[in-house]
Amino acid sequence: MNKIRLLLCLAMPVFISANVAGQNIIQQFTSDSVDLQKVVTTIIETHPSVLKAQEAIHTVEASVGLAKAAWYPNIDLGAGYTRIGPVPKITIPNLGSFQMAPENNYNTSVDIHETVYDFKKTDKNIELAASGKDIAETNINLVKQKLTTIAIITYYNLAYLQEAIGIKEKQLGILEQHLDFINRKKETGSATDYEILSTKVRISAAKNQKMDLETALDNQLAALNSLLGFPESTKIKVRNNLVLMPVNTRYDSLIDYAVSHRNEMILAGFREKQAEIKLQSLKIENNPVISAFASGGIKNGYFPDLNKPKANYAAGLGIKVPLYTATRHRNLLMMASSDINSIKQDIEQSRREISTEVYQNAATLESSMRKIEQSELQLEQSEEARRLADLSFKAGTLTNLDLLDSESLEAESRLSLMRAKIDYMINTARLEISIGKPGY
Repeated sequence: MNKIRLLLCLAMPVFISANVAGQNIIQQFTSDSVDLQKVVTTIIETHPSVLKAQEAIHTVEASVGLAKAAWYPNIDLGAGYTRIGPVPKITIPNLGSFQMAPENNYNTSVDIHETVYDFKKTDKNIELAASGKDIAETNINLVKQKLTTIAIITYYNLAYLQEAIGIKEKQLGILEQHLDFINRKKETGSATDYEILSTKVRISAAKNQKMDLETALDNQLAALNSLLGFPESTKIKVRNNLVLMPVNTRYDSLIDYAVSHRNEMILAGFREKQAEIKLQSLKIENNPVISAFASGGIKNGYFPDLNKPKANYAAGLGIKVPLYTATRHRNLLMMASSDINSIKQDIEQSRREISTEVYQNAATLESSMRKIEQSELQLEQSEEARRLADLSFKAGTLTNLDLLDSESLEAESRLSLMRAKIDYMINTARLEISIGKPGY
């Protein structure tokens, strides 16, 4: 019971410290709006999939150490007791009988076994184990890239939804003002029930749209909180600082760059190299192994006093040459060669998929650029139309409902432009990452 209390006392500061650190990180995200870089950095530093991928490096380092252990001797300490019977004896005429061994046999020894030379087998095993480090490091970059892509998409969707909700709130405010204005006109008999009802319908529709946007915002926040490791209900506001930078969309040069820099291609290259090292290692698997052994200790059973313990030793060399392994060696070589060929096909498949992905992302980005231009023109036209409608309404040549239509079109045009800009930012990030740039 006292041990349990001691363990709890020792562990409590650790738990408290970890909890305080977690609360501090959450406080940094909720006290003010956050930018994309901070979100991405936090995710790739704390996400379990990244930490899991980093553990693979420790596994590789342990594998290298295990392979290097073949260079060092194995040292054992042994002790034993044996009771034998009947005891061997020899009888010599006129001299009597002589006991050849004691009834009770004792033995204590230190045994050393070491490989002297194995014709590069250990060297190849070390090289094979070490080849996994490049694979593990590249896999970490790949995991970070995938998380970055998800984080960027989630971040910009949040930016859009925040802006869209603001636009809807502004639209609702205008509609409420119009309803109040129409109600006052109704009191003087210059407005109809139809105008009032139509305005209320528009308000109801705008509220429904706002609720849909708020639901989508909550869902995106939950996704972002999951990436960050925060409670799902944590409220985070992202900064809406959209900087539209021109991007090269010449897919032919981008594809060449991507094939050389994508982590998938680099990873496949390392796997091919590892498979080739494995094949080389198998080719020398049947090489001889020269080993040495030494043993020293104390035991009884020596003449003339069989029961007196004496120091003793033994040392020697040995060689082991595999002569026949049936078809095992040949089949292992065939399997290793087949693995190399399979990896080469994987490389070609990855090259094709990357080429298609880059082409599609470049085409989508070009479309996003054109949509921004069209949306800007649409917004400009809707603003002018709303201005003219306002003048006509004040002059009495346009109804209240027509004015509301023009204001709704302006709000929708703003949303459309915002969506086009967000899509451009997302598609830019997708293209950058698809050609092999880290994105974080």
